[in-house]
Amino acid sequence: MDNKEITRILFVCHGNICRSPMAEFVMKDLVQQAHREAYFYIESAATSTEELGNSVYPPARRELAAHGISCAGKTARQLRRADYERFDLLIGMDEWNIRNMRAICGGDPDHKIHKLMDFTSRPGDVADPWYTGNFKATWRDVLEGCQALLKKCS
Repeated sequence: MDNKEITRILFVCHGNICRSPMAEFVMKDLVQQAHREAYFYIESAATSTEELGNSVYPPARRELAAHGISCAGKTARQLRRADYERFDLLIGMDEWNIRNMRAICGGDPDHKIHKLMDFTSRPGDVADPWYTGNFKATWRDVLEGCQALLKKCS
């Protein structure tokens, strides 16, 4: 990657209140630690309209805070077709997200849509804490995925 180029990343999950905002703020933290803020633009969004305008889910917020990461001010927004052009990478958390992202974006002709864990040595879905309540497992997946993604983009 040309170091002068900005990589624009959009993390996406179903509601944009658990996994995708965790990925957004973990990635921002990793980028800051690497002193690479000038080379990245990072956001997150939802495939659904269920949580629009809502803050990050409290257990997700607490898990981030336990690692010294704030997500203050983040509210859920929905993925828009125009985001496909605005972002270089659209990163979903599971296969349902990917399917819905392709539907919203009208396909993936430029191969921008990927699952986060596919950047790691253990491809698959990010653990969904909405159903399991296990935010630590989600943290581990998100951290591993974001570390691998940062390595690939650096």
